[in-house]
Amino acid sequence: MHTIRLLLFAVLILAIPAASFAQFGVSITIAPPALPVYEQPMVPAAGYLWTPGYWAYGDEGYFWVPGTWVEPPTVGLLWTPGYWGWGGNAFAWNEGYWGAQVGFYGGVNYGFGYGGVGYEGGYWNNNAFYYNRSVNNVNVTNITNVYNKTVTNETTVNHVSYNGGEGGITAHPTAAEETAAHEQHTPPTAMQTQHVHAASTNHALLASVNQGRPAIAATAKPGEFSGQGVAAAKQAGAPYKAPATENKAAESKAAESKASENKAAESKAAESKATENKAAESKAAESKATENKAAESKAAESKASENKAAESKAAENKASENKAAESKAAENKASENKAAESKAAESKATENKAAESKAAESKASENKAAESRAAENKATENKAAESKAAESKASENKAAENKATESKAAANKATAPRANENKAAKPKAASPAAESKTPTTAHARPAPKPAPAAHAQPASKPATVAHAQPAPKPTPAAHAQPASKPATAAHAQPAPHPAKEAPKTEEAPRK
Repeated sequence: MHTIRLLLFAVLILAIPAASFAQFGVSITIAPPALPVYEQPMVPAAGYLWTPGYWAYGDEGYFWVPGTWVEPPTVGLLWTPGYWGWGGNAFAWNEGYWGAQVGFYGGVNYGFGYGGVGYEGGYWNNNAFYYNRSVNNVNVTNITNVYNKTVTNETTVNHVSYNGGEGGITAHPTAAEETAAHEQHTPPTAMQTQHVHAASTNHALLASVNQGRPAIAATAKPGEFSGQGVAAAKQAGAPYKAPATENKAAESKAAESKASENKAAESKAAESKATENKAAESKAAESKATENKAAESKAAESKASENKAAESKAAENKASENKAAESKAAENKASENKAAESKAAESKATENKAAESKAAESKASENKAAESRAAENKATENKAAESKAAESKASENKAAENKATESKAAANKATAPRANENKAAKPKAASPAAESKTPTTAHARPAPKPAPAAHAQPASKPATVAHAQPAPKPTPAAHAQPASKPATAAHAQPAPHPAKEAPKTEEAPRK
């Protein structure tokens, strides 16, 4: 059947002008069924355009492609439906397309604005599509771009789905449609292609099954063949007449089924006979095998008994030998283990002892270091305390010495006037010899060093008494005497400035 279709299509191609070739798809000599009567589902959203349903052809004959609402590939485009056209020897399908203008679609009255010429279902204005409510099912609550224009609808009278040939529509393209056919076109969208494919795989949409009245005549969106958006055909557009090829196909199918049944019966009988023969052969073979098996089993048992006895004896001998070997090995192993354990214990004890000794030495070193540090700290503290005590003692002694010195100085100071008085009184009682010796004595001592000369005098002299006591200020005492006193009295007391007193000694004789 497929080969015949290809031949017819090849003949049709030769008869079609080259300019129109691109519009044609498959071709077939059988006319498509009439268009079914159905209602249009409500438009799902603004911008969707209606694409009417049509009969397509497949491997199992004609099948219905439901009409559906589709989004155009670009704003501003309109849909030109495809159609079946007679080419003289066969029907060929002219594919639909998108374009700026609606072209020729065979004069087929698909309804819903596609009355055979042009499109009266709506138009584009400022990138918005306006729907004609008279031919479209529009919810004016959701879509406000609507208008109402009456359109003559002849779908109740004419449901022919093809152009030309016997019983076909005798329409020809107008000049405007010819122009539109030569303009730039856009092929069906991917959603439209998927929609057609889904219809081709739905067995219920075959014309031979639904008799021209498909249960899915239209859908709200492409490929949605179930739900509230699906509309079923109310009736077929005309009584369905099954093509002769379908009857022939049914007869062939029945013949094939009969042949298959007969073949199955023969095969079953042959299989049954073969099964019986096989069962008899299997039974005989099983009996022979059973006898052979029994003999073999008996011989095998005898052989097995002999082998078992020999194996048992050999096993016993082997077991005895293995046991002895195992015992010896166990004893050796035990000895080795014991020696190893002893050695390990000794090594462990040595290690522990070394560790303890090391720990003790470390502890002793730490204790010794701690004691040394403590002793050093104690010695430092004691030394600091002793130094502090010595400093305190020295300070106390120095204070005491200073105090004693001050006391002694005070005492000497108090005693000095009395000594001076005594010295002053002594010259008055002196003898003339002493007075005459005075100048000589004064000249005998060197004038620049009176202090040593004073110390050299005997202790009985008044000057010695004056020098025995510490006198921080002896000079004032000397000056306290009157100038008329003899020079001897002046030399008897210590004088820090003897040069000044010497002249006094020299002047004494002049008086």
